[in-house]
Amino acid sequence: MSEKIDIFQRMLAGGIIRNDEMGDAWQVVFRAQKLSPALNASTTIDEVRERLSEIIQSKIDKSTTIFIPFHTNFGRHITLGKNVFINHACTFLDLGGITIEDDVQIGPKVNLITENHPVDPAKRKYLDLKSILIKRNAWIGAGATILPGVTIGENSIVAAGAVVNKDVPANSIFGGIPAKFIKAIE
Repeated sequence: MSEKIDIFQRMLAGGIIRNDEMGDAWQVVFRAQKLSPALNASTTIDEVRERLSEIIQSKIDKSTTIFIPFHTNFGRHITLGKNVFINHACTFLDLGGITIEDDVQIGPKVNLITENHPVDPAKRKYLDLKSILIKRNAWIGAGATILPGVTIGENSIVAAGAVVNKDVPANSIFGGIPAKFIKAIE
């Protein structure tokens, strides 16, 4: 198995990645940085889909809408379903993997963060990666931040401005800092 496949698989598996292990992954980061200005200068939704598809290396369905600006540091570990809506000024740090299922709505200025760092000062520059999964028909409110390792359940709502550090069960509303259960969706 080549180093390239190994590091990318390890990143998606989650856990600690040392700086000296990143190797080829940095080339993907630099590629995303190089392609992002063209994405954010797009003038049509088709152009946005085309340019973001190039960054994530997967075709985005015609039913999915992304408003610019859109920011990602890697791109390759983003999976977008059908009929997804992503509003302006969202940031997806996807080294650990972000999966967004069908019919998800994401408000403006939402942050999906799959990357953290160890508490130990000697290891602080290492990456601690955990994936994010947003299940079908979820709605993430404006300015919310979803932290590493979180799953947002089907049909659930994350209130505007929430900071989500634990899983949100299906059919529920969570809000606050840190996000807590507010009520069930009937």
